[in-house]
Amino acid sequence: MNIIDISQEVLSCKVFPGDDSPRAERVKSMEQGELYNLSVFSMCAHNGTHIDAPFHFLKDGKTVERIPLTAFVGDCFVARHEGDVTAEDAREIMSKAENAGANERILIAGAATVTLGAAEVFAESAVRLIGNESQTVGPQNAPMAVHKVLLAKEIVLLEGVVLNGVAEGAYFLSAAPLNFAGFDGAPCRAYLIEK
Repeated sequence: MNIIDISQEVLSCKVFPGDDSPRAERVKSMEQGELYNLSVFSMCAHNGTHIDAPFHFLKDGKTVERIPLTAFVGDCFVARHEGDVTAEDAREIMSKAENAGANERILIAGAATVTLGAAEVFAESAVRLIGNESQTVGPQNAPMAVHKVLLAKEIVLLEGVVLNGVAEGAYFLSAAPLNFAGFDGAPCRAYLIEK
C-alpha cells in the first residue's frame, strides 16, 4: 500500500493573507530538567491544510462536528489543472472522475482557481468535497461567491493540500478534520492511498 501525505507541516504552513500564523511553545522541557516534554500551540482554523465547513460563509451552515465523516473519507479523483477552472473545465473534470468511479471527492492539483461558473457545475453534481492546493478554492481577492455556491450545497472544501508529483487519477482519500464543535473550519492530516 502506498500512502501519499498531502498535508502541509503545521508550524511552517501557508497562511491566507491577514490570518495569524501558527505559534508554538515548549512549556515543559527535559533539557531544562523536567520529567517530560510538553508543547502548546495556537493557530487559525484555516491555516495550512484544512477544511471549510458551510458555517464559514453561511450563517446557518453546518459546523465542523456536524459534517458526516463520509464527506472526508473515500474514493477521490485528482485532476491536474493550471489557471482558472471554467465551467467547461469542471464538466471535463467531472467526466474523468465519473469514468474513474471517483466522482464524490475532487482534488485539483496545480495553480488552479475555481471560478464561479465551475463552482455552479460542481454544485449541481454528486460532489461532496472539492480540494485544491491554494489556501482558498475561489479567487484569493474575492473568494466569497465561490465558497457560498459550494457550501450552500454542503460541499466541503479541502484547501491547502500538497499535490506535487501526484499523478492525475483515482485514489482513496482520508482528510478527516479535528473535531472542533461550533467551528467554521479545522486543520486535518490529509493523505491519499493509491488504488
